[in-house]
Amino acid sequence: MPQPNEIKLFGSVMSGFCYMVHHALKLKGVEYDYIEEDLKNKSEEFLKMNPVHKKVPTLVVDGKPIAESLVILQYIDETWPEPPLMPQDPYQKSKVLFWADFIYQKLVSSAYTIRKSEGEAQAKAIDEFLTNFKTLEEGISKEVHSEGPFIHGAQPGLLDVIIGPRRKGLKHLEQGLDGVKLVDDKKTPLLCACMDEYVKIDVVIDTAEMMKQYAA
Repeated sequence: MPQPNEIKLFGSVMSGFCYMVHHALKLKGVEYDYIEEDLKNKSEEFLKMNPVHKKVPTLVVDGKPIAESLVILQYIDETWPEPPLMPQDPYQKSKVLFWADFIYQKLVSSAYTIRKSEGEAQAKAIDEFLTNFKTLEEGISKEVHSEGPFIHGAQPGLLDVIIGPRRKGLKHLEQGLDGVKLVDDKKTPLLCACMDEYVKIDVVIDTAEMMKQYAA
């Protein structure tokens, strides 16, 4: 399959979903142009490329837009197969995609509710997050994890790319929760250890350095 010639990523320094795409592209060694979008005043070029959801990240490959971060990550892995982010075996890949969707549907939504609510609503969201994070730990340990420092073993894979960048954000969210620990290495040691290893890799450090110029 011929390789793409022009890759653009529309994103925002404020979006954790965009960092996942940065990391995936860099893990693959893909060169791309990055366009920082003002989310309060989105550019005409961006709106033309993503007229439906109008959200970042949006990846544009040779003029063809791909929207939604999980879809983008799958596209990246299929377009640039080395190094792989997912197993080649269809059954094992289905397990990875199941837990990826679980993170999006259960953890991301709960974390958003925690951030935006208070009182009983926040307490309920915290309980849901902790329950689901424990479920994720158990599921990944049983169905995905292989020997190595990352969820996927010796090298970071799709689930590392998705959950790894959230370590910092979750620790920041904890600061307003009166001692509640959303990420506890005693209760979820595998996930915590893998997240800690992930943030040390070069692509994460390089992306953070690159994005400093866009921080307010």
